[in-house]
Amino acid sequence: MSLTRSPDQGSGPPSPGPDRSVVGVRGIGKRFGAVQALADVTLDFPAGQVTALMGENGAGKSTLLRILTGDHPPTEGELLLDGQPVTFGSPAEARAAGIRIIPQEPEIIPHVSVAENVFAGALPRRAGRFFDRAALLRQTEEDLRRLGFADVLDPRLLGSELTPAQRQLVEILRALTGDTPPRLIAFDEPTSSLSDHEVESLFALIQRLRDQGIAIVYVSHRMQEIFRLADRIAVLRDGSSVGVADAGDIDERGLVRMMVGRDLSAMFVREHHTPGQVVLDVADVTTDDVTDITFQVRAGEVVGLAGLVGAGRSELALALAGDRPVRTGTVTVDGLRLHGGRPREAIRAGLGLAPEERKAQALFLQRSIRDNTSVVVLSRLRRFRLVRRRAERSLAQEYARRLRVRSPSVEAEVRTLSGGNQQKVVLARWLARKPKVLILDEPTRGIDIGAKAEIYQIIADLAADGVAVLVISSELPELLGLSDRVIVMQGGRITGELDRAAANEEAVLSLAMADDLADTASGATS
Repeated sequence: MSLTRSPDQGSGPPSPGPDRSVVGVRGIGKRFGAVQALADVTLDFPAGQVTALMGENGAGKSTLLRILTGDHPPTEGELLLDGQPVTFGSPAEARAAGIRIIPQEPEIIPHVSVAENVFAGALPRRAGRFFDRAALLRQTEEDLRRLGFADVLDPRLLGSELTPAQRQLVEILRALTGDTPPRLIAFDEPTSSLSDHEVESLFALIQRLRDQGIAIVYVSHRMQEIFRLADRIAVLRDGSSVGVADAGDIDERGLVRMMVGRDLSAMFVREHHTPGQVVLDVADVTTDDVTDITFQVRAGEVVGLAGLVGAGRSELALALAGDRPVRTGTVTVDGLRLHGGRPREAIRAGLGLAPEERKAQALFLQRSIRDNTSVVVLSRLRRFRLVRRRAERSLAQEYARRLRVRSPSVEAEVRTLSGGNQQKVVLARWLARKPKVLILDEPTRGIDIGAKAEIYQIIADLAADGVAVLVISSELPELLGLSDRVIVMQGGRITGELDRAAANEEAVLSLAMADDLADTASGATS
């Protein structure tokens, strides 16, 4: 790391007051070949404040974070630390300066413990080369208690055993450990895998860090979180700074207009329609994760599946798609009974699944948009056992155009796309298959507001074309806006069903917490 200081300034970093910028960027630009990812971005991140960094996918947020943390050098402009120009040659140099990032996709070592993951590269030593496992566990347990996460994370668990929420917590612990105390922490979509209880613990932690004078950068597409946490909101659009506003001086509609340059007041537009025949019929299904599940979805109908984290919604979706065995009960697609545990059978019957973890469960990140789109229709594209590449490319181009996938070519690797465009590639795959039933598990997780509106329109178009759509979402306004009916789960069971007229947030949450409310009432009367 090289740091330029004026001759009259002391060697140690100043202790910034609550309004002093810890880190700033001046005229930052970043170019990747012919692509201008950032252009003339100037922002400050003050100590003791939460700065929300907002913008559509592809606006440049991730690129800016990578410049702050030493992953990418800027093409032009300068990075400031305590008001002085600084150059980070690597993420290690940025970390040594107190700049940390908690990424949206946690990087976990699968075959070592939580404690070893947290302190990777800085394990406490004993007797020379041997690390002190007992000290490691004690320190991790103490950190978990101090941060309020002792009840949700066991430091002895292996990385491969962790839930998405627990993986996120490991990254948070990493950011708060080390020889150099953190001065700026960037949170990139930190609540995407957390339960309501874990979200509350995280928010309390962020507020404590802010009160300690740490600069917080918070990236999220969830408006409620932004207006609850942020002191100020900075907006990027198409790689440039649009502006910075105090959180109390702007409302949600104004923020959306800054982000996308237009009003999205009518995001959920569904024309009146009458559902057709039953296409998906689930009767008395029991798996290792859910019990006695019965419901139907008709052609042209969008059914929402609601519930808190751990309710069993994603596990049910995997079972319906043949990825997990069905112990008892039946799953029928357009009159054809599925035997369970056979994904190929489900696909041939006309059932598609866009799973919760698109990167880990759906996409071939190192392969092209063309490869990812065509993978479920290769038999249609073959001639004498060889895939007709021209037909394959034409298919991928057709759906990329229909879904407005933003990429210079269908030959681009999927890993280079934004989250919204990656999700569109998953949808393109199933649209190419022309499904009768499509299950969408968290279809807009980590996706910006503009891309969400496009996904909502795709779902409405699918229903209008007669597809039976089952949507799982943890965002209740989204689920209520999309669905003709809402089925609610808790503890692996269905606790109720609401039609569109009766479905509201209070009614859904009451059903999602039915057992907890019953236990509370029972305790109050005993």
